[in-house]
Amino acid sequence: MTDPLILVTNDDGVQAPGLLMLAQALGALGEVWVYAPDREQSAVSHGVSLHRPLRVTEVRPQWFMVDGTPADCVMLAVRDLLPRRPSLVVSGVNPGANLGDDVTYSGTVAGAREGMLLGLPAFAVSDVAYGPKHLETAARVAAVVARHALDRGLPPDTVLNVNVPDMPFEALRGVAVTRMGRRDYKDEIIRRTDPRGGVYYWIGGAEPSHVAAPGTDFEAVLEGRVSLTPLHRDATNQGAMAALAEWGIAL
Repeated sequence: MTDPLILVTNDDGVQAPGLLMLAQALGALGEVWVYAPDREQSAVSHGVSLHRPLRVTEVRPQWFMVDGTPADCVMLAVRDLLPRRPSLVVSGVNPGANLGDDVTYSGTVAGAREGMLLGLPAFAVSDVAYGPKHLETAARVAAVVARHALDRGLPPDTVLNVNVPDMPFEALRGVAVTRMGRRDYKDEIIRRTDPRGGVYYWIGGAEPSHVAAPGTDFEAVLEGRVSLTPLHRDATNQGAMAALAEWGIAL
């Protein structure tokens, strides 16, 4: 019987420590192939490079870097470059949380989401600390989740977002299936002038706060539990459809 092929990507670049730890942890479950960006692509969301060519470079056997986004990496690998169709797509390990509204911006989540859009079981995994000390814990958790996903599959049109507290594996207090929480971003637009008088901008600010409401991903990680959040392909607000129909817009 052929081992399952597991496609691994990230948004931190092909040299990121979390990527190596993830690939090593998943190696016990199947044949791991890595297609990852050649540089950091954090917060690129689900961008796809439509207006320039993409170059793929082999780093070592079954490891490739792509001068594009995480979504580019998964699309190229699945549609053309892999020797066969993957059984699973895993994106990570991201250093830093992808909780609540973070999933809108996250390149890590987008890598997994592209797998889902291609009809494959897929999940993203993040260590919630921005200066993590226990990336190996998130990699071990990913291997556990991957084993279940390979054995049982995921619900249709669903990508899984996994967030892991930054602590030793043995200190984790279990796993919670959660819903998305809410972020309160405190972004600032910082205006600067270069030596030639040109104006440029930085988008930045303090670390965002959040609301740790019951049942959310924020609550789970604050309690030392792994958060598993199923994200659905259909983002339609079903409850708003009737209200909009009552507008009676006629052209």
